[in-house]
Parts: sequence; C-alpha cells; structure tokens
Amino acid sequence: MAMLEEVIVEGVVFPPVVRPPGSNRTHFLAGAGVRGLEIDGNFVKFAAIGIYLEDAAVLALSSKWSGKTADELAADAAFFRDIYTGEFEKFTRVTFIGRPLDAKDFAGKVMESRVEYLKSACTYTDAEAAAVDEFKAVFKGQTLPPGASALFTHSPAGVITVAVSEDSSVPETGARAAIENKVLCEAVMESIIGERIVSPATKLSIATRARELLNRA
Repeated sequence: MAMLEEVIVEGVVFPPVVRPPGSNRTHFLAGAGVRGLEIDGNFVKFAAIGIYLEDAAVLALSSKWSGKTADELAADAAFFRDIYTGEFEKFTRVTFIGRPLDAKDFAGKVMESRVEYLKSACTYTDAEAAAVDEFKAVFKGQTLPPGASALFTHSPAGVITVAVSEDSSVPETGARAAIENKVLCEAVMESIIGERIVSPATKLSIATRARELLNRA
C-alpha cells in the first residue's frame, strides 16, 4: 500500500491508517468529507465523515476500475456499490461538528432514511426491524457533543460493529454492539456513498484518492 496522507475536514483530522473496533486488520483512508443539510437556504454542517477500507479492497476493485479518471469514478454509482457491497472490511467514522446532538435523534434519523429505502426496495423484513431496534438502542441516553464520533465497522459477512468515542479517536476495543444483519450493514454505508447520499464531498474524495491507488495496484 502506497503512503497515504491524512485528510482534514472542518478541522477534524482523519489519519491515513486506523484499526477499527471489532477488527484485527488495519484500514486505509479511502476519503473524507463534510455532511450537511440545506436549512432555510443555508448549508448547515453537522459532521465530518471518513470512510476507511482494508488493504484487500484495492485488489478487489482494481480489475474493474483501474484506469478510470476521478470524475468517471465519482459519477458511477456502480463503483460505490462495489465498495459498500465488497467482500472486504469497511469502516465509517462520523465526527460531529457544530451543535451537540441527541444520540437517540441521530440514530433515529439514520434509521428512518434506511428503513424508508429498504421498504421501497422490498428488503425490509422482521430481521431488519429487529436490527434497526438494536442499532437505536446503542445510542439510547447518549449525547453527541462536537468532537464526539460514531463508529461503524462493516464486515463482509454482514456484521456492523457500533462504537462511540468521546473525541475523534478510534478505540480498537469498547464496541457497544455487533449487529448481524447484512442488509443493514450495507445500508448504513450506502446512505453515505450510495445514490441517496448525505455527503457528496466524501464520494468525491474517495474517487480522487481511489484513482491513484487503483492505478498503482
């Protein structure tokens, strides 16, 4: 793996390599960007998001995507689908900026959009409903002040490991839950880099960094 640089988003530092909770493998920083919403005509920033992948992702993606430009990768939904459904580990770090958030509200908003999407795709069953309840329970009674992070490790087997950090650090232990549901595991990352995205900046960052990595593979 070639030497990668850190990325700084709204003052939040994403190091080039981490070892996420629930994993015994190091992951490299695929890309990072800001998450925000248009409110009354203003773009309000809520969080900085970093996406990490294990080294095996480069070989898995290179045969199909090497030689593409950053613009081509950024515009191709299939490229990002190959990431969030890929047979390699992924890690998502969401570090909050701006005003403090109620963790229950955060989890509810994340799951609300995912449940709506899964129902529209006819992939929402009792198993997904139970997984959603388990996800929400992780954040019950918590507050997410600026600088705190929600951490999600996505295994290729479909287990999403959830942890919370009081700052931007990534603890290797201390996971709050390991939820076994492949549909939900993929859906959480899809919400960030899929077609119904919450962070276009993160997708562009991934495409830009991936172009260099894949062309070196």
